[in-house]
Amino acid sequence: MSRVVVGMSGGVDSSVAAYLLKEQGYEVIGVTMQIWQKEDACSIEENGGCCGLSAVEDARRVASSIGIPYYVMNFRREFRESVIDYFMSEYLSGRTPNPCIACNRYVKWEALLSRSMAIGADYIATGHYARIDRLDNGRYAVRRSAALSKDQTYALYNLTQDQLAHTLMPVGAYTKEEIRAVAEKAGLLVADKPDSQDICFVPDGDYAAFIRENTEQEIPAGNFVTPSGEILGRHKGIIHYTVGQRKGLGLALGYPAFVLEIRPRTNEVVIGTYEESLTQTVKADRVNFMSVEDLTEPKRVFAKIRYNHKGAWCTVEKTGEDEVTCRFEEPQRAVTPGQALVLYEGEHVLGGGTIL
Repeated sequence: MSRVVVGMSGGVDSSVAAYLLKEQGYEVIGVTMQIWQKEDACSIEENGGCCGLSAVEDARRVASSIGIPYYVMNFRREFRESVIDYFMSEYLSGRTPNPCIACNRYVKWEALLSRSMAIGADYIATGHYARIDRLDNGRYAVRRSAALSKDQTYALYNLTQDQLAHTLMPVGAYTKEEIRAVAEKAGLLVADKPDSQDICFVPDGDYAAFIRENTEQEIPAGNFVTPSGEILGRHKGIIHYTVGQRKGLGLALGYPAFVLEIRPRTNEVVIGTYEESLTQTVKADRVNFMSVEDLTEPKRVFAKIRYNHKGAWCTVEKTGEDEVTCRFEEPQRAVTPGQALVLYEGEHVLGGGTIL
């Protein structure tokens, strides 16, 4: 019997993942990853989402109801180094990070998989809306979820072949409605629990306040400027802005204004028109290929430049040892440094990288 460690957040998706695997005959162990940074109960509960005490209690009760052992594992250090420190460093450098991608790659997979293997597990499993296939070329690739409206493959592009080979994603074959129906039929107490939406360590969504509270680095005000350098006004500090942003600029220019670029060296935020926010060429580094070992020639693929981007067609080619360039067939708005460029060939993730 294969042993699988299921990462349980206390939500309906990971709870049903554990239930389905138990029904399929796996030896299932439930684990909640302890990632909150403060020890006191009030601070832990305020985190909410997949981090709060109520999440642990929900996961523990679900594990008990389906008859599997359950543990809480401490991943505080890994989460701090790989997610929180990265998140703050990117914003302070004028980029816009995706902490969920970093968490998936380095905490939920790298750290959890390592510890799970150490206790004799064959696999880890999550409640992500995605599927894993082994392709004809022998490589593993993430495949779009059966429920496209819930598809989470964008945030999984950075997983390695070894990680994919030891991962199960049973939820990816279902729609959200079907998952709730399974939970209801199985009598799981979280069947109607709402989805968590926010970044777990910034539950109020105020990223700038979080960074100010957790860094000793000074974040001075600076100038809003046009692409040619004309000063338009003053900004509150670069961590308050992201490329493509329109609201909250406090500028009255007589036309819709967008953030085009953030320049940390000169502490400037570049402002321009909608037309100026469009581009057809996107470069990315820190590349991870998934369905192919490498890209040997230009290839027409479907690509997403952010999680909620509907995607668009482009031609991708390698332009450096660790760099790809996409030339989109239609101009794309708000290509944001720090976000992920994820490439799809059919339903499978070909690979991706970090936008430059």
